[in-house]
Amino acid sequence: MDCHHYDAFRCRSCSLLEVPRARQLSDKEEHARSLVGSPVWLPTVAGAEAGFRNKAKMAVGGTVDAPTLGILDRDLAGVDLRDCALHSPGLTTALGRVAEWISDAGLAPYDVATRSGELKHVLLTESPDAELMLRLVMRSTALEARVRSRLPGLLDSVPGLRVVTVNVQPEHKAVLEGEREIVLTEHATLPMRLATGVTLRLGPKSFFQTNTPVAEALYAQARAWVDALPDVRSVWDLYCGVGGFALHLARADREVVGVEVSADAIAAAQATAAELGVTAGFVAADATAYALGAGDAPDLVVVNPPRRGIGADLAGWLEASGVGHVVYSSCNADSLVRDLALMPSLRPVEARVLDMFPHTSHYEVLVLLAR
Repeated sequence: MDCHHYDAFRCRSCSLLEVPRARQLSDKEEHARSLVGSPVWLPTVAGAEAGFRNKAKMAVGGTVDAPTLGILDRDLAGVDLRDCALHSPGLTTALGRVAEWISDAGLAPYDVATRSGELKHVLLTESPDAELMLRLVMRSTALEARVRSRLPGLLDSVPGLRVVTVNVQPEHKAVLEGEREIVLTEHATLPMRLATGVTLRLGPKSFFQTNTPVAEALYAQARAWVDALPDVRSVWDLYCGVGGFALHLARADREVVGVEVSADAIAAAQATAAELGVTAGFVAADATAYALGAGDAPDLVVVNPPRRGIGADLAGWLEASGVGHVVYSSCNADSLVRDLALMPSLRPVEARVLDMFPHTSHYEVLVLLAR
């Protein structure tokens, strides 16, 4: 993949861009194998090398008349990356129109050096149906009325725009978003209709992988593993988010419970389950606290933790629980191997690398563990 921003040293986020893609994939496979051990390794899911990102997280810089959407350089000046080759074509087109609307609406970019201005970030997500969710991260609500008054023009200029919010992040520090979210549109969730037959509902703060086709492969692989196991009648999906794994594993003869600390994500998962007519329950709780406080263990547990992993308490519970199988989805193989060391009775039997993040050293690895 060619990138003029990389060549000009404006953005070097794709740290492996000069490494051939085949070498990127083989290096990731080798790294995963060296850490996880020697189960059966399924072929790596590669995905596209460009145009795959369904989400743009853009720092806003420049001026009202000439805003930049991208990153800030070492001097805190805005670097415009609207044409980043990783973005889907739909995101690229929409970002250009959003930038024009920012100027028309007179939304002053936040200046980090002088601590002036209002608009800090533009967060844009695209669904497989080309619908969009736009979040405007602002320092305060001072320009909320102006944003509301200009909203019809924005909706007219950006086809497919379904959800628009103002997120309030008043602190002067490198934090992407704040706690308060103000929904400006009729719809508050973005449907993500996946090729697996499940449509997830993403709220403004919901987590979803940035690479939709690879995420579909991730869910499909987990479902294939679990459906092939005999006598799996109960499943927990810990760190379930909006219910990705739980909803893919739900079926009439299986009790599935998803656990997630975010109440908004749980509400979205419950609505999706009702819409699909599947028997899956969802609980708003800390994953570790839920497991430690539960009675009987299920037949199988899915864990999809953040980069830090599941930690000693949950790993210790899994080791002692008698759970027959665990499906571990990890975005950090180093924390995965630390967790595996705490669960010696649960051994990797199959694993798969999924290249969710081309041109970087990061990847997703899915591992099936059996007692």
